Amino acid sequence: MRIALLLIPALALAQNPRTTDGHPDFTGTYDITTLTPVMRPNSFGDRMALTDDEAKAEAKKVTEEVAKRNLASDPDRKAPPKGGEVPENDILGKGAGGAVGGYNAFWLDPGNSVFKLDGKFRTSIIIDPPNGRLPQMTPEGMKRASSRMGRDRAGRNDAWWIKENVSPGPYDDPELRGYAERCIMSFGQSATTPMLPNYFYNNNKQIVQTKDTVVILNEMIHDARIVRMNAKHDPAEMRRWMGDSVGHWEGDTLVIDTINFVDQPALFGADGNLHVIEKISRIDGKTLRYQFTIDDPTVWAKSWTGEMPWPATDGRIFEYACAEGNYSFGNILKGARTLEADAMKSK
Repeated sequence: MRIALLLIPALALAQNPRTTDGHPDFTGTYDITTLTPVMRPNSFGDRMALTDDEAKAEAKKVTEEVAKRNLASDPDRKAPPKGGEVPENDILGKGAGGAVGGYNAFWLDPGNSVFKLDGKFRTSIIIDPPNGRLPQMTPEGMKRASSRMGRDRAGRNDAWWIKENVSPGPYDDPELRGYAERCIMSFGQSATTPMLPNYFYNNNKQIVQTKDTVVILNEMIHDARIVRMNAKHDPAEMRRWMGDSVGHWEGDTLVIDTINFVDQPALFGADGNLHVIEKISRIDGKTLRYQFTIDDPTVWAKSWTGEMPWPATDGRIFEYACAEGNYSFGNILKGARTLEADAMKSK
């Protein structure tokens, strides 16, 4: 009996480790790779959960596609079409430059299952609105989104900005290119706020927690979020790539309030008015629950909310040296100059 009584506190501590000041200790590394999409496919409507068979089928589909991609290439295959292949309904994504020059399946890690939360396989990370999709954009939000899309013509291999008299052109200034292309921020939303999965690779997160500060290190592009505990937000004119994050405890839940983003945060067309509330709590000794609510009144007509588990991993975080020896950026600008010269000759 005495042995059993001694084991109970030890087991409870293992399931809910705490710091010396009594708060839950989230220190550790987490792998948030998942097949669950941020936005729910329209076919599911308001259905939040998959059946077990549907979850298995989704995992099988991706596993088979990865295996297919890893087969040896036909040495007698024809050259790809000019401009590269852009396959439709590609499970693993179109990749950089279509099927020419981009990563093959060996480098990609889309995950091997959808995640389960509260005993159910989820159809999406977004849970509100009920359809699991982004809410309606405001007129201003749609205007901004249209402007951005107008400056990026995927699949075009000509100097369309010359032909359409667009000035400045999308390649006139290196600072006109996207944050990820410039190695400033992560690809997708994996390192911004909120922290969402990257469906290519590098989904590890490392939390380092002290009494005054919580640091969340993202493997992708090595971005580190600094959460100042029980502090005041900096003045509004002090803008940051990932916003100004201030945290506090509500019982055993870490609440992070983030504002003061730059005018174009790396999040689905958001702007500098973006306001993010994140909540991190413990499900069990090896899993965190990550929840977030997004409010950006100039972009979306209402706020939206999502959640997902963060499973602990024994894996390590490796350096992602995005800019080191990265000659591709210079070649992007050189290629644009070549296209412009060709366009001027044809006039």
